[in-house]
Amino acid sequence: MGHLDGRTVIVTGAGRGIGREHALMFAAEGASVVVNDLGGAQDGSGAAAGPAQHVADEIIAAGGKAVANGDDVADSDGAKRIVATALDAFGRVDGLVNNAGILRDRVLVNIEDDDWDLVVRVNLRGSFLMTREVARYWRAQSKAGADVAGSVVNTSSESGVFGNPGQANYAAAKAAIASMTQVSSKELHRYGVRVNAILPQARTRLTEGAFGDALAAKEGEFDRMAPGNVSPFVGYLLTPSCPLTGEVFLVGGSRVQRIAPWHKDPEWKLMTERRWTLDELASAVADAGIPSGGNAWTANPGKASK
Repeated sequence: MGHLDGRTVIVTGAGRGIGREHALMFAAEGASVVVNDLGGAQDGSGAAAGPAQHVADEIIAAGGKAVANGDDVADSDGAKRIVATALDAFGRVDGLVNNAGILRDRVLVNIEDDDWDLVVRVNLRGSFLMTREVARYWRAQSKAGADVAGSVVNTSSESGVFGNPGQANYAAAKAAIASMTQVSSKELHRYGVRVNAILPQARTRLTEGAFGDALAAKEGEFDRMAPGNVSPFVGYLLTPSCPLTGEVFLVGGSRVQRIAPWHKDPEWKLMTERRWTLDELASAVADAGIPSGGNAWTANPGKASK
């Protein structure tokens, strides 16, 4: 008996890397898997049906159930067709993993309009459209009296939560995904749906371009950056017995670590009984010091060009 027996899971961006590992593992745990991948390059250009079909074929050859889909997650009609693929092939949808994403790394002053728009389109809009589509299905099921146990797992990023120079477009989209996770969790709970997000740490074609051989494991050692290390926790989040929702987790190697959401800092707060003046604020900030977590850019704004 697999932990995902009888469940149907859609995995976007599943033709390669982490998404492929997700699809293979979920199928091994008994899930019927919709393997979605547009088959484009890492910068979002191009399309090819091959990657999704190859993974689906691999699952079927191993005795699992899968169907390939090459639709664009960031197109509204494409998102509808992806969900329809699951319903036509397997009659239900129980889980969605929003894994599709692209990179177009540029420092802010060099980002062109298309660099911004396409990265936000695929990463953020794609996650929104897919989540909305399965949410509408689950809402209808819930209102019809069905016992829904749906689960969405979004893919955010350390860049989105902690910030990474050279990725303003990508970080903005991934930060928005983390926030969307919290909101959609609160909204969809009434329909029996849980929503969580992960920040994966893994070696993929997106990270290899930035880090090269630095992410490679030494012979005989546990490969902490292998993409398959991320999949078990995502699989757990998809199980109907998992209680977690509205959370963001850093996942990589053998580590799963909860990321605390935005919160008010009780140790850095300026208060007065009237409206502040600029002179008073300058003095109060000097007395309070740089906020905890401040970096060199905050402490030395005059050296921002270094």
